[in-house]
Amino acid sequence: MFQSLTKATLLAGAALAVMNAPVAFGQDQAPQATTAADAEAGLGEIVVTATKRETNLQETPIAMAVLGTEALKDRHVQSLYDLADGSVPSLRIATFEARQSALTIGIRGIVPLDANQPAREQGVGIYVDGVYLGRQHGLNAALFDVERVEVLKGPQGTLFGRNTEGGALSIVSKAPTGEWGGRIDAGIGNYGAHTGGFHINLPETAGFSVKLDGVIQHQDETTKNPLAGQVGWNYYNRKGVRAAVRWQPTSSITNDFSYDVAKDENTPFYSQLLNFNPNNCVAGPVANSPRCQLPGINYTTLSGTVRPVLPGVEINGDTRMKTADIGVPQQVSTDKTHGFTNNLRWTVSPEIELRSITAWRGVDVEQWDNSGGAHRPPVVNLTAACTQAAPCGFSRYSLAGLRQRQFTQELQAVGTVGSIDYVAGLFYFNEHVSDDASTPNSNGVYLNAQGQPVYVTLDPCRGSGGFGSIRGCRSIDRASEVWSKSYAAYGQATWNATDQLHFTVGARYTQDKKRGVLNFFRNVNYNLPANAAIVAGNGYSPLDEKWNRFNPMATIAYDVTDDVHVYAKYATGYRAGGASSRTANYQAFDPEDVKSYEAGLKADFWDRRARFNLAGYIMDRKDSQIDISFIQFAGGSSVNVLRTINAGGTTKIRGVEADLTVQPVDGLTLNASYAYTYTKIPLVPITFTAGGATSQPYLQQFYIPFTPRNAASGSVDYSLPIGGSDASVKFHVDANYAQATQAFDQFDTKADASFLVNGRISFADLDVGYGRKLTLSIWGRNLFDEQYVFRRDPSNSLPAAPTSSITTGSIGNTLGDYGNFNAPRTFGAEASIRF
Repeated sequence: MFQSLTKATLLAGAALAVMNAPVAFGQDQAPQATTAADAEAGLGEIVVTATKRETNLQETPIAMAVLGTEALKDRHVQSLYDLADGSVPSLRIATFEARQSALTIGIRGIVPLDANQPAREQGVGIYVDGVYLGRQHGLNAALFDVERVEVLKGPQGTLFGRNTEGGALSIVSKAPTGEWGGRIDAGIGNYGAHTGGFHINLPETAGFSVKLDGVIQHQDETTKNPLAGQVGWNYYNRKGVRAAVRWQPTSSITNDFSYDVAKDENTPFYSQLLNFNPNNCVAGPVANSPRCQLPGINYTTLSGTVRPVLPGVEINGDTRMKTADIGVPQQVSTDKTHGFTNNLRWTVSPEIELRSITAWRGVDVEQWDNSGGAHRPPVVNLTAACTQAAPCGFSRYSLAGLRQRQFTQELQAVGTVGSIDYVAGLFYFNEHVSDDASTPNSNGVYLNAQGQPVYVTLDPCRGSGGFGSIRGCRSIDRASEVWSKSYAAYGQATWNATDQLHFTVGARYTQDKKRGVLNFFRNVNYNLPANAAIVAGNGYSPLDEKWNRFNPMATIAYDVTDDVHVYAKYATGYRAGGASSRTANYQAFDPEDVKSYEAGLKADFWDRRARFNLAGYIMDRKDSQIDISFIQFAGGSSVNVLRTINAGGTTKIRGVEADLTVQPVDGLTLNASYAYTYTKIPLVPITFTAGGATSQPYLQQFYIPFTPRNAASGSVDYSLPIGGSDASVKFHVDANYAQATQAFDQFDTKADASFLVNGRISFADLDVGYGRKLTLSIWGRNLFDEQYVFRRDPSNSLPAAPTSSITTGSIGNTLGDYGNFNAPRTFGAEASIRF
């Protein structure tokens, strides 16, 4: 009762109208105006770089949210996945499958389900200090000393390029100051958590300024593994260092060079069996099991038997399991990221600044995901045929390796000539990615002489149908390699027709080249001449495609007053095509294109103690890339076959975003935001081929995953000065809500709605002498320990996809829905000393 009343109070207080945490989030770190009039204004100016130049957020005709350093601390954001709580309602972040090693990131309903493939692109561009990151792998590495995170909503195809249909997420690091100083952080928390970091600025010497950053983030597993010597689930251990050097040989030249290297060891979230045979599948005519129908295929008959779960298996769809029911081999996945960035800026004259952004980056991933245990197929038929000499296998160990290298070069000219502000640039991107995947069974079970089940761990080299989990012993489900190049030229100009009226036009021309090969599928080496007949029978064709796009944009902005700004915007974007390495033929798919129409209002009022932003948009997407996924079982492994196709017609995405920040009295700031997102993909005709026959087209409804219809976030911040010093006591609480969403394109089954509350109390800037300032804080995430399923997979509660017949479906591997619960409540204490 107490928790329910508290939640209701928080929601009521957080939803003062349709408020915005994002706008105020950046405020603590945004440069403040220095005049007396502005000092009395309350809410300060927030500087952003969304247009490749520094502008005031309120005067920039782009819907965006900004999270500054203090906001990230208040929410205890250590990595991008921590923003999955809904801090920015339009920004949706989820794990791919249960894994922390790859993130799915979406904005405004542009969310790719499986961008985990080398030849598949993201729909939201991720940038770190102006450098585009080509893969979603490695995105969950520890954040270094971040100045702000800018969330740009809507297509950014002109200035930011391809794969920014939904928007862009730009992370800006703090630059060297050239003055001695820094900060040292340390913290502890529950689940064995400990954190540490150093951020040191060295004095400028001969025009060179150096900044050094190092971070450590550790948390023990939140679901324990009963198998001795094996890691549990939702464990992470991140560490990284970054060195930045700023060289200023003259007042007009600044060169920033940085190098970073990081390592993230993690395990996936635990996958629980949520129910058993929820669709009441039984053998016989489908009419006897009307709910037991696989989307996209009209079976007339069901065959096989739904087998009982193994002894000891727990069916739990209500609470997060603290200990797994059956122990399985589980070692940490490892993500290694490294790279350098060089950013040169030369102010040639007051009218022009030339810039060069050069970067090389690499990602190496070794994935180990055994989170499903006996909660997903293959389902064991536990009979006398399961013997000690030949135990029946289960527990799908999903193993994958990925190696990515990318080089980018961007040249920009930014300046102002008379009443025209302009940006022009050239961009080059070169990427090479290779991957492989295997799915052996790691465990077995047999009946002893007394008829009792005995669980064993299979030999890691030959125990799963003659194959195993360690390298050199694996049956390769798939392996592919992709080479991608992208060239672009772009320009954007704003004509300040009057002090109030501004016209902006821009365009980008992009040419993408993608070449890819499938080296293995189901352990068949596609490069061996002896396998040529099999490869030809699979209909395999290498990928060798080139696409050209012209993406225009136009904006009209009008300053009604100094504090009220309105705009109307037309923007376009596109996502490159590719091929699915999860198909035997390496099935190719085309790009998708989006057009967006947006109108917005940005207003400060109440003597700048209140700020209200509103945006409404219509987005139409052509050739939407959608996924059809199913598991096929063969030879001790269970292969995830996924077809990516382009949906016909126009996918409709409509939305409204409203943000409000209020500072009713000094020291108190109330924020919240709301996002409404409507999505509709036209019905898609689907066919299956099996046993030499092809099914009639079936009109199937597809969905955009991880996109709630309604989402909201609110926060309260209060700062109370201590005496006459700079010290203060700060209180922060935020509440985040999202409606239930689908987790897959092809299933209408939804996961759970979410409501998460975070908080922090700090004693900030305590003077400890010698110019040092100490901050002590306690923090908590998911304060009410809410438990909800953020990813629900119904595929294992339905008939298998056709392999030999399009009329009869097998229910032999039907088990139940399985899914992943969110992280439990975490809390801790931190100390930070600034010098």
